Amino acid sequence: MAAGKDAELRVTRDSQGDWHRNIVSLRKSVELFADLIDDPRDIDVLVRHEMAVKQAYQEPAIIQRPFEDAANYDAIAAAIRWPFEHPCHSRYSSGSYGVWYGAASIETSVRETVHHFRRNTLASAIAAQSTKPIVQERRVHLIHCNALLVDVRARTRKEPQLLHPEDYSYCQTLGRELREAGMPGVLTYSARQAKSEVVAVFTPTVLSEPRTVCYLTYKLFADSGKVIVERSPGRTAWELEPPPTR
Repeated sequence: MAAGKDAELRVTRDSQGDWHRNIVSLRKSVELFADLIDDPRDIDVLVRHEMAVKQAYQEPAIIQRPFEDAANYDAIAAAIRWPFEHPCHSRYSSGSYGVWYGAASIETSVRETVHHFRRNTLASAIAAQSTKPIVQERRVHLIHCNALLVDVRARTRKEPQLLHPEDYSYCQTLGRELREAGMPGVLTYSARQAKSEVVAVFTPTVLSEPRTVCYLTYKLFADSGKVIVERSPGRTAWELEPPPTR
């Protein structure tokens, strides 16, 4: 392989299990049912029914990237299928095929998605005109992966390009070669949180069982680039400053 061609190809069972998928979604869909049920566990059933019969009405206002490319109107189904149906440029794809990204923890998924939310939003006209925090609501799922993925965690020590914060060319070459070789995906570390694991999956058939974990609200302050993340409305769970300018 051109990318790390001297490294031994190793697959791992560590990738088999649940991974967090953090996508754009609205809290309001759940709140609409709050007065109709007694058991909160029934909410997901009602939301699934709503999404099955509800017509799509709009695409998200801001194009998102690796961990967050899903539409507002069908968050449950899109938790798996959206990136494969809407390929885009990402760490392990130049845009010719879709890649599904998941994180081992909620915090890692937050740090990954906040990075792209901040970068894409600050580059838009919305940020230039905004005098208030820019808000985005999100849903976190657990998705089961049943595949043995290629393990590049050890390689990140000798090949720092695998974790480059902005230049994805090295990973895209590796991703293309692994996908063409029939490999289902990659287990690696996050570029946004040291030693935290993430997966990049090339085929949807190894993913199943989407379950809702929680909802999040992101608030971006355009003047500073700071993002406040709320798990419960009005209560800060994470406060993330932009990375130092290189």
